[in-house]
Amino acid sequence: MDIDAWVWWLIGAVGLGIPLVLTAMPEFGMFAVGAVAAAATAALGGGVVAQVLVFVVVSVALIAVVRPIANRHRDQRPQHRSGVDALRGRTAVVLERVDGAGGRIKLAGEVWSARSLDADTSFEPGQSVDVVEIDGATAVVM
Repeated sequence: MDIDAWVWWLIGAVGLGIPLVLTAMPEFGMFAVGAVAAAATAALGGGVVAQVLVFVVVSVALIAVVRPIANRHRDQRPQHRSGVDALRGRTAVVLERVDGAGGRIKLAGEVWSARSLDADTSFEPGQSVDVVEIDGATAVVM
């Protein structure tokens, strides 16, 4: 039983796809694409030298071009704050007098217990305050 060269290249592509899935390293995927390109070369009648050359050129080109672009996009992703991190820096409205001992504010449509950052400072109902941090279930405001 004689297996054509393009089949071997496809087996190699699958073999390179397995570590891609297991390690999440995109370089293996780029090598797999190079192997598929070499399989196409073999299917079109290219010799062994042409197949290896196509594999190397396509793989290196993908690594040289795609990888820097992907890294740039990964580094430029906006960081989305969620949970209590998203509440820091927001403005709230005082519902009940807030001082160092406590009080109530309306923050992001919800009523929160609050205390002032400076124990000597107090805020009266209706005033706007800025949330400095969230300490447990209490907003620390100024």
